[in-house]
Amino acid sequence: MIQVGRKAPDFAASGYQSGTFVQAKLSDYLGKWVFLCFYPGDFTFV
Repeated sequence: MIQVGRKAPDFAASGYQSGTFVQAKLSDYLGKWVFLCFYPGDFTFV
């Protein structure tokens, strides 16, 4: 179970960076500060 203060499980996600789509894994940033932001998607009312 995911809990505050515990290590997050590794996962992969696609993203858009510098004009191309990229695949990023959380483990690629091991030992660094990471800020994750999720949103429901384009063309939706938030």
